[in-house]
Amino acid sequence: MECRYLGDTGINVSRMCFGALTIGPLQERLPLGEGAAVIRSALEHGVNFIDTAQMYGTYSYIRKALKGFGGQVVVASKSYAYTREDMAKALEEARREMDLDVVDIFMLHEQESIQTIRGHGEALDFLVEAKAKGLVRAVGLSTHRVSGVEAAIQVPEIQVVHPMVNFKGVGIQDGTIKDMLAVLDKAYRAGKGIYGMKPLGGGNLMHQFEEAFSFVLGLPQLASVALGMKSVAEVELNVQIFNGEKVSPQLMDKVRGLTRRLHIEDWCQQCGRCIERCHSGALTMAGGKVAVEKEKCVLCGYCGAVCAEFCIKII
Repeated sequence: MECRYLGDTGINVSRMCFGALTIGPLQERLPLGEGAAVIRSALEHGVNFIDTAQMYGTYSYIRKALKGFGGQVVVASKSYAYTREDMAKALEEARREMDLDVVDIFMLHEQESIQTIRGHGEALDFLVEAKAKGLVRAVGLSTHRVSGVEAAIQVPEIQVVHPMVNFKGVGIQDGTIKDMLAVLDKAYRAGKGIYGMKPLGGGNLMHQFEEAFSFVLGLPQLASVALGMKSVAEVELNVQIFNGEKVSPQLMDKVRGLTRRLHIEDWCQQCGRCIERCHSGALTMAGGKVAVEKEKCVLCGYCGAVCAEFCIKII
């Protein structure tokens, strides 16, 4: 599989990045062995880049997938930590749980603006120091906002940007895809390493997958694109697409049958925490219960992480 350098970091990554959110407790809840086998399949097909986060709960899958694998693998993780102490714990957790001496890329999770980055100043300072000590190779941020990318351009310490990018702009919270592409070009020219997320808009663009993948793979600003995958069939299909190979009709039929949706159980207490957490504006309170607007939902599963009653699931 083709690899590209992430901006000025010197880190060389495959065009396809394995997005580990999907296999874990916020989404598919695959058994450890099964989830690790999906990751290992991607590695054996030439994918050398894995994206995860502290909140995803997928470090154990990655550790098991990497065990005994001889190739070089780039791992990116992220944390919502604000303070130096909490970010130190987050990095140590990642290193310990994945059995890694170095986490290649560590990022501030879901940054919105320069004000948000300043609010995470202690955490950012810690990551910069961790890089100087050789515990991380690059520092970055993830964002669903145009303003988040703009902020990254203003902060020299931020080397890697992980933004929401798809041809319809699904999930971009403060502008259009045209706005996002304009700011990504600025970030690219500033030497930032960029890898996109949600090319299929959380599954909402699956019926237009050819156009969706053609769009992101045609963007020179993106060194890589993170895809959530929950089966070996999905890995094999996406590898074919990213390698420019003829797509197997059998694989396509199998993957098309794996539709997902956000499900809310009847015992929902209508506390509203999930609505507050949903930055895509996909959740509302209607008729005394939480309702999902499918076109806005990117199936991130973050709402489920704040549900005390465990009634929100991606199925």
